[in-house]
Amino acid sequence: MRVCYFGTYERAYPRNAQVISCLRGAGVEVHEEHVAVWDDVRDGWSAGPGRALRLAAAETRLFARRPHDFDAFIVGYPGHFDLPAARRAARGRPVVFNPLVSLADTLVGDRGRFRRGSLAARALERIDRHAFRSADLVVADTAVHARFLSQLAGRGVIEVCFVGAEERLFQPGWQPQAPFTALFVGKLIPLQGVEAILAAARAAPEIPFRVVGSGQLDSLLAERSANVEHVPWVEYDRLPDEIHAAGCALGIFGTSPKALRVIPNKAFQALACGAPLITADTPAARELLTNEHDALLVPPGDPAALANAIRRLAADEPFARRVGAAGRATYEQHASEAVLGPRWRGLIEGLL
Repeated sequence: MRVCYFGTYERAYPRNAQVISCLRGAGVEVHEEHVAVWDDVRDGWSAGPGRALRLAAAETRLFARRPHDFDAFIVGYPGHFDLPAARRAARGRPVVFNPLVSLADTLVGDRGRFRRGSLAARALERIDRHAFRSADLVVADTAVHARFLSQLAGRGVIEVCFVGAEERLFQPGWQPQAPFTALFVGKLIPLQGVEAILAAARAAPEIPFRVVGSGQLDSLLAERSANVEHVPWVEYDRLPDEIHAAGCALGIFGTSPKALRVIPNKAFQALACGAPLITADTPAARELLTNEHDALLVPPGDPAALANAIRRLAADEPFARRVGAAGRATYEQHASEAVLGPRWRGLIEGLL
């Protein structure tokens, strides 16, 4: 099988890189037909006059391309604007959309960059619906997210594949270094619950916290407590080293509707590395994880519960090791490339 991964997708973003890796591992030949628009954005793709011009130029270039001899096309994240060019390039062959998010849900509901009901918000909703309806198949990251996207788009079944982790990087090797440190890695966007993490750090001043990343909520770190170290940027290839050395890895703790529907990259990466994971107890998390078995699940937006969970792992290393080992086993069973590769291949074969 030959597949064309097509569009302006953010090439290094884990969801795209991991899907390509999974497919290749499952024996699928993957060719990338890519025009860069979002690849230089560290704190999340954003709009603006310059970005809009680059996007328009990229879509013009994509519209002129005619890749040959492919069984199917996949449009990656964020590819909502790429569907018309993909359909033209596919010339009747199946087009799969791997959106990861709804633009309206992300930019209006979660990040608050546009007011609900505004002209921009309504335009984003139309773009979402058109993109989802234009694809022969849409693949979401969790079942609860798939149901939301299906209702949003007014289309039928949306299939599900977990995000997983790139196994060329994220492998077992958890060996926590002293002192025990709670590690958070992210782009500091609202759904991650940065406020809850910083409040937990204040509630547990004896525990060092390490926050890696920067983004929309950088200002919250200006008044962080003394036990919080902030590292604005770490190269992606070094993230496994950060996870292996941490006492525990933190997922997301936001309370927005979107936060309840997703399992973040960082959670899968921690599980793949065998590090004990603490994340919010959400419908999405429950699709994969069991509290006190392969992760510690705490109520979203609850700093006290998060602080207590971190203290528990810090005080009981055998328990932390059991949680980390069980998390790795869950990853291997449900989210490894050996599982997700055949899943992605099977979904595409079902269209042919």
